[in-house]
Amino acid sequence: RCVLKELESLGKALYGAKLIAQRFQVRNCSHHKDPVSGSACLLSMIEEGNPHHFFIATQDQDLANKVKKKAGVPLLFIIQNTMVLDKPSPKSLAFVQKLQTDQLVPEHQKQSIVQLKEREGLAKQEGEKRRKRKRAGGPNPLSCLKKKKKKTQEGQEPAAEKKKRRKRKRNRIKAEAVQPVQKNEEE
Repeated sequence: RCVLKELESLGKALYGAKLIAQRFQVRNCSHHKDPVSGSACLLSMIEEGNPHHFFIATQDQDLANKVKKKAGVPLLFIIQNTMVLDKPSPKSLAFVQKLQTDQLVPEHQKQSIVQLKEREGLAKQEGEKRRKRKRAGGPNPLSCLKKKKKKTQEGQEPAAEKKKRRKRKRNRIKAEAVQPVQKNEEE
């Protein structure tokens, strides 16, 4: 109701938005006698863990940031005529993670595990040193060295002069052998 009152007070500029909002079911809020702003009303409805499992659809970045700080509240917004469901906030992810771990191991068992670890001396001590992580290093220093020139001894000739290359002789086909092949192709 607070959102509808706010849309009425804004006038003709948001008349279309008011018509769309009136089509949906109107939830009763705690401030029906003295209405507050729409964003404040929506925030008050999702307090205490969002018991009615509301989704918040808004283009207001300030409201979206406040909603992301609460766990378990899905956020919708519109991008180019498409409704987009925003990814879960870090607060929601942490809340779900905590719920899952609580379901796996009950609280009294966690306490008994801690006590058993302390008795056996397996509990982590605060003064315990942590291992340093290996960090990625630079390139191999040996691969960065300049190539060394080969040393030539005084009594020997350089390697290029020492080896003599043989020239490959071409086998030329005699003209007589080529002529019968050409005649066969023409026929």
